[in-house]
Amino acid sequence: MAYTIADLIEHAVDLMPDRVALESGDDSRTYTQMEERSNAVAHKLAELGVEPGDRVGIYSRNTIESVEAMIAVFKIRAVMVNVNYRYVEPELEHIISDSGMKVLIHEDRYTERVCNVLSKSAHDVVARVVVSTPDLRGEAGGAEQLDPGGVTVVDYEDAIAESSRERDFAERSDDDLYMLYTGGTTGKPKGVVWRQEDVWRVLGGGIDWYTGRPVESEWEHAETGAAGGQLVRFPIPPFIHGGSQWAIFQSLFAGGKAVVYPDFDAAGVWEAVDRHKVNVVFITGDAMGRPMIEALEAGDYDTSSVVSVASSAALFSPAVKERYLEKFPNAVVIDAIGSSETGFGGMGMALKGQSRVGAPTVKADPNTHVLREDGTRLQPGDDETGRLARTGHIPLRYHNAPAKSAETFVEYGGVRYSLPGDSARIEADGTITMLGRGSMSINTGGEKVFPEEVEASLKSHPGVFDVSVVGVADERFGQRVAAVIAPRNDARPTLTELGDVVRADLAGYKVPRSVWFVDELKRSPAGKPDYRWAAEVASSRHPDEAV
Repeated sequence: MAYTIADLIEHAVDLMPDRVALESGDDSRTYTQMEERSNAVAHKLAELGVEPGDRVGIYSRNTIESVEAMIAVFKIRAVMVNVNYRYVEPELEHIISDSGMKVLIHEDRYTERVCNVLSKSAHDVVARVVVSTPDLRGEAGGAEQLDPGGVTVVDYEDAIAESSRERDFAERSDDDLYMLYTGGTTGKPKGVVWRQEDVWRVLGGGIDWYTGRPVESEWEHAETGAAGGQLVRFPIPPFIHGGSQWAIFQSLFAGGKAVVYPDFDAAGVWEAVDRHKVNVVFITGDAMGRPMIEALEAGDYDTSSVVSVASSAALFSPAVKERYLEKFPNAVVIDAIGSSETGFGGMGMALKGQSRVGAPTVKADPNTHVLREDGTRLQPGDDETGRLARTGHIPLRYHNAPAKSAETFVEYGGVRYSLPGDSARIEADGTITMLGRGSMSINTGGEKVFPEEVEASLKSHPGVFDVSVVGVADERFGQRVAAVIAPRNDARPTLTELGDVVRADLAGYKVPRSVWFVDELKRSPAGKPDYRWAAEVASSRHPDEAV
């Protein structure tokens, strides 16, 4: 027994075998059913040659089968590779080659793309396991067929039917690996490599979120869940996103029910909340939160079961939080910080009437700090901006990236830190205000402007639906602040109107001096802004208005 994902889930199976673990529409799995199907997939992977430490890719939207497959990978001590389902062929080829995956599990809708990549990839994938959607069931062709490229093809349901459902796996270790590929906001996606115990501590509840107390028994999650009622969680972001993966795992550790749907639809979220009596809704910032709250305000849904709305990993602007507080006066609205390189870093609870300025201010985890460039820690009240850092349970390295590892995982004064690249400020009361990715900051006349604080202010304008703030070249100041805006309906706010909104919150040098209007902003599947795309928009044509 160990602090591994598979062991912790198996404890819940043993104590709560008949509870429903996963639910999607009319489909569901009890803990026993999920366990037996995952065991069978694990045995098939082993039969295909997957050994401890080998990488197995999962290329899927949010489905019950994708959760079963993740568990199966961990059961045999292999390493899961999360594959972004929006990748085009060059990106897919990169992650297959970079990870060195031995087997790829994928939905049948991606078959053509996968086969095109595998036919020209220099890396040998020995097999692919194909999950068929109900209307295409059987078209994968069954087991033991061969692609033109010589890759063994196994149908997912056939694999389950053919394989043992027993839990007869080798003992696992706290040192078993977990790898999470980042979205590649700078450069190509990189795999962040963790020990499983370390990532469980900071993302799976192995350190109590509220008290900071380390969990001392691997049975604690399951025993607590068995002794209480069942919490229903709905993680909406794609499972390619670490926060959403761990929302699922946390639910399964404690005998909860996780609601799983493959595609995001704002109105459909509230239909699912009503249908499944969801208690906790997990989102990533305004990209999901804003269309959801507008659908809720326009519709008629029973949301009385909701006790918490939690956001992480992307800007959840105060103006949008206020609307959630209006609709859920008795629920807790949470904004958490964290990253693939740090795990959980802290969280804040939204309060009615709080300042609408900037990115989240959170009560930090005890191991989360803000560092100066020389590695010394800023103290509460220091009027400086520094680098967000975490110590304690942090990743081992980036996969196949020693130079990037040395840059991100550093040692100061004998203490090892993870520096994810975010800028932050520590306030007088010890809370930490996130200012966004330092590499995205704008230097205008020597003054530093962080996009997220300007975006949060702009989103309070009724005509702004979504926005990305970037820096564009300026002869006098080096850079000037610019906004790429997706307006609400046919609204076209003027720069004067936008400037008035920003000046009410922020210094004048942070006011956008030019604006581009677009139909829709480009974001990652997890809801993070694509600043490179926004900068390309700003460089591709004249602004719609400038001063």
